[in-house]
Amino acid sequence: MNFPPPSDYSAYPSLSTTQVIVRIAAIIMVWEFVIMLALGILKVDIGLYWLAFLDILLLSMLSTPCIYCWVIRPFTLARDQAITQIHHLAHTDPLTQLANRRGLSLFLEKLIAQTQRHGASGAVLIIDLDGFKVINDIEGHAAGDAVLIEIARRLNDNVRTEDSAGRLGGDEFMVLLTNLDNQEQISRASAMQVANKLCHIIKQPIEFKNKRLHVGASIGIRILGFEKLDTETAIKDADTAMYFAKQAGKSCAVVFTPSLTNT
Repeated sequence: MNFPPPSDYSAYPSLSTTQVIVRIAAIIMVWEFVIMLALGILKVDIGLYWLAFLDILLLSMLSTPCIYCWVIRPFTLARDQAITQIHHLAHTDPLTQLANRRGLSLFLEKLIAQTQRHGASGAVLIIDLDGFKVINDIEGHAAGDAVLIEIARRLNDNVRTEDSAGRLGGDEFMVLLTNLDNQEQISRASAMQVANKLCHIIKQPIEFKNKRLHVGASIGIRILGFEKLDTETAIKDADTAMYFAKQAGKSCAVVFTPSLTNT
């Protein structure tokens, strides 16, 4: 689950001040002409005061829907589209088009609230790419960007629809798993199974300009739902587990336990 891309921003261009004035004036003039023509044809004789009142009433009733459809609606659509665009840019990594750190934090807050409210469990997976710096330094930033984009695609294609994948920054990614088992051991096993699958997928070669680039993944896992946690602690614990995965030889996954902080 990632933030959906906004539709074409140019689909709802905002009106200029001149366009607004011209459109409103045109609507009022057309309807005023029609009303005066109709009153003249019908030869309504109700006195000048009531005739003016009837003219204003009909003009308001007829012109208001037109002003809304031709003037106000394009403006509100353009405004809503701009808000959607801003929200998308604020929560999406521009390179990989996955959720960025801010977007992932929102997803994680919702996941933690869900586990506490419904007694469900989930997991935070922090993924650090092994060997990425060498590729970036030797092959160049274009190769590094190609690797990040491909890894992002693989992560997004290999998590469930209800799960989330995103990029924290640099060569660090995060995957959020939802709806795991209500037994902690089974949740650990399920999260580890997903992590091992991702390790295998990530280490597959990446084609770039007739070269095969290789990276691995060290993954730290923090299980959610069996104790109270905030987002900062959950990320910190997953990061600690990821550090131990690197210490264990890289290209592997480690589930966080309190004993890791005492090591």
